[in-house]
Amino acid sequence: MPFKQWTLAALLLRGLWTSSPHGLAQEQIVVDAQAHATPFPHYWEQMFGSGRAILSLRESYREDLRAVKQVADFHYVRFHAIFHDELGVYNEDEHGDAVYNFSLVDQVYDGLLKNGVKPFVEISFMPKKLAFNPDALHPFWYKQNVSPPKSMERWDDLMKHFAQHLVDRYGIEEVASWYFEVWNEPNIDFWNGIPRQKSYFELYAHTARDLKAVDPRLRVGGPATAAAAWVGDFLKYTTANKVPVDFVSTHGYADDTVENLFGTSEEVPMDERVCRAAAKVRGEIKSSAQPDLPLMWTEWNVEGMMASRDTIFVGPALANTIRQCDGLTDMLSFWTFSDVFEEGGPIAKPFEGEFGLRAKGGINKPSYYAYLLLHQLGKERIASASKDVILTKSDNGELEIAAWNLVDPDKRGSRQSMEFEFLNMPADAQASIQRVDTEHGNVLPHYAAMGKPLDPTPEQVEELNRETALAPPEQVRLNGGRLKLSLAANTLALIKVEP
Repeated sequence: MPFKQWTLAALLLRGLWTSSPHGLAQEQIVVDAQAHATPFPHYWEQMFGSGRAILSLRESYREDLRAVKQVADFHYVRFHAIFHDELGVYNEDEHGDAVYNFSLVDQVYDGLLKNGVKPFVEISFMPKKLAFNPDALHPFWYKQNVSPPKSMERWDDLMKHFAQHLVDRYGIEEVASWYFEVWNEPNIDFWNGIPRQKSYFELYAHTARDLKAVDPRLRVGGPATAAAAWVGDFLKYTTANKVPVDFVSTHGYADDTVENLFGTSEEVPMDERVCRAAAKVRGEIKSSAQPDLPLMWTEWNVEGMMASRDTIFVGPALANTIRQCDGLTDMLSFWTFSDVFEEGGPIAKPFEGEFGLRAKGGINKPSYYAYLLLHQLGKERIASASKDVILTKSDNGELEIAAWNLVDPDKRGSRQSMEFEFLNMPADAQASIQRVDTEHGNVLPHYAAMGKPLDPTPEQVEELNRETALAPPEQVRLNGGRLKLSLAANTLALIKVEP
């Protein structure tokens, strides 16, 4: 290809780095409003995780759920321990016969549905009276039982009664829109069947068949493993044994080790691990007997060193993961939407690096506002080889662009300069810019100025959320079809350009 033609093609496909007059690195990004676009479903905000089932009965949990739904409009929530003894589902009478009580389960699911969210049902953990080993308690604070059942026939009966109760209460059309995931991370210490994989596969087979016996429209999947494990073996097992599977689910975090995710000792940056693992799993599905199965990534989060999950780092890390995982997963479920969360016990104070978008008391973290910005991206994506942007557009021709300057928590980064050139748009088109950075949507300085109260009062929470609420977007116009942007370390910006 002649040099001039190559240069034009390169500009259209990728951002090029130059030096700005001030000596800052500057990325040149060409955006053609009429370029071919592909569907861009908002797969990263369809589902969120949360701690365990009984937490959903708390008003603090439900307040956080409603608040996050305002910025992400998610449709599903997943949590552990719907069969924990604290919900009282399973008991045995004086004759040793099973007794079922779904009254608290109903309150859990009623509360979700009332707030416009459906359950992504994680079938866990084992009721103690049904457990092969009643003392097989996980070290989490709420001490869930991770034993296999003492009787697979009794497990079958529980599954069928559970599913039938849900269908009777909510109707098959509703329950058929849910998902049923068998267990949680059975490849590690959340399952102590022996041998671990074989015993889990047996549990999965029974559970899947039990649910389908109630109604074949119920959707069931697994293996819900940590670190993207077992998927190939799981699909071989389900195929060989004619076991129903409607979707694949697994987990992977940015700070999972390379050895655990990939079985190698190679260098893979944390910012790339989740989506590289998703690509690995997607490949395993493609090479299976059911190559079109949906992939539900039912737990993930950005790296958590130095309490980074409370900081503005989450926004660029989230956006970068969305950029990479597009087309690899059908849902990418952030763990978690709320710090109403008790794996290590009740959270003592806000901002201890927990997973959620809202801190103790309902305080909005920078990640909350990052979801607010990214929710506004369009439903079609324009290709770009830049690692720092997502280019989208809406049906009305408006362009929505996420741009960021990602710097890992243990690194020091410099300001990044970008210049966008817009093709097939008015040269002076109206544009707007919103940011989450050190000065916008960042609650930590305000919390420090308040004296870091351990138990913020409702008035203090309201003040913190008011002070960090994003201001209306900055209004600008393109200058000769161009827009310059300067981003400090770990800034996330949303740019909108009107046609």
